[in-house]
Amino acid sequence: MKVLLLCALVLLTGTSLQAADSLPQLAQLLAQSDDAQFQLDLLRGLTAALQGRRSAPMPAGWDAVETKLANSPDSEVRTLTQSLSLTFGSPNARAALRKTAQDGQADAGARRKALDSLLAARDPELPPVLQALAQDPAVRAVALRGLASYDDARTPTVVLAAYGQLTPGEKRDALNTLASRPAYAKPLLTAVASGSVPKSDLTADIVRQLRNLKDPALVDQITQVWGVMKDTSPDMQAEIEKTKKVYWAGGSTPGDGSRGRVVYNKVCAQCHHLFDSGGAVGPDITGANRGDLDYLLQNILFPNAVIPNEYRASSVETKDGRVVMGVVKSLDANGYVIQTATELVKLPRAEVEKVEQSDQSMMPEGLLAQLKEQELRDLLYYLGRPGQVPLPGEGK
Repeated sequence: MKVLLLCALVLLTGTSLQAADSLPQLAQLLAQSDDAQFQLDLLRGLTAALQGRRSAPMPAGWDAVETKLANSPDSEVRTLTQSLSLTFGSPNARAALRKTAQDGQADAGARRKALDSLLAARDPELPPVLQALAQDPAVRAVALRGLASYDDARTPTVVLAAYGQLTPGEKRDALNTLASRPAYAKPLLTAVASGSVPKSDLTADIVRQLRNLKDPALVDQITQVWGVMKDTSPDMQAEIEKTKKVYWAGGSTPGDGSRGRVVYNKVCAQCHHLFDSGGAVGPDITGANRGDLDYLLQNILFPNAVIPNEYRASSVETKDGRVVMGVVKSLDANGYVIQTATELVKLPRAEVEKVEQSDQSMMPEGLLAQLKEQELRDLLYYLGRPGQVPLPGEGK
């Protein structure tokens, strides 16, 4: 049995012709066997061999396999069969997953998993489903992120209509999606100019992502709405001293730690891990020299002074016009794995138009420029605390 499975994997990971020739044989084996463990082993092998592929030709006989194994008493057999059916372009699998995703009575985790599977397979009928689910609190974070994968004219209108009801984390998902394509970015900036999206919500990393779209009309619009983005100061020490004066203007206790945590969650937490939560784009700063104000300011004001390779940003442009800004975590035969500020994006090589590595860190310049003076003091004060502080209202 082990020899048979190894042979199957060797065939599947060889040339595309070998893979196409072997799949009907493997489908026949699955159709003929009633051994649950054998089915599971073979399904796992097929899944591993096709990992990273959005689609593959459906082998002859797979319809019978799909029907048979959909009724298996083993939940993993059912799940793997549905996943492979999705890869093979099964209309039944896509319809079943779309039904699960839209079922407001279903488990939220199952709904999110269904959306993840459909997004991985690039289901062409998914955009209207995602747009409808942008109003559903149980799954809208996945829906908002997923809309970036599709070039659909209705998306900006739908996302902007929902924006006022979103949580802070969902707003970041919405802004990252709207900043992923020029056609989405222009309505976003119009909304900022009209005040329906607060200008303060456009953090420095979102503005940099907008600039990376390299659309001249868009750059002009950014300048009108957000102003000229400041690059590095010609005098690092002078900029640090200027910021320190603002900080110490708050007195012997310049800021409020709880309020500072709120500012941190808005500006920094999507990329940095601190204490018990946060993202994985940048380094974990829990053990950093945060008690040293000069150290904090050097790293916040001048993130591009020294950039470790593992935090160097890349701009990845897809063939359908999406721009993904992030750190390329891996590149192999299956494609690119990119860590953005909000998610891990997987793109097959065939969908990527070009990749440009930046000479800049993923952490943008100008993070403090968007803050009011008291917000700046609160943030720096919070960052200097040796332990976690409660959010406003916690513990009362």
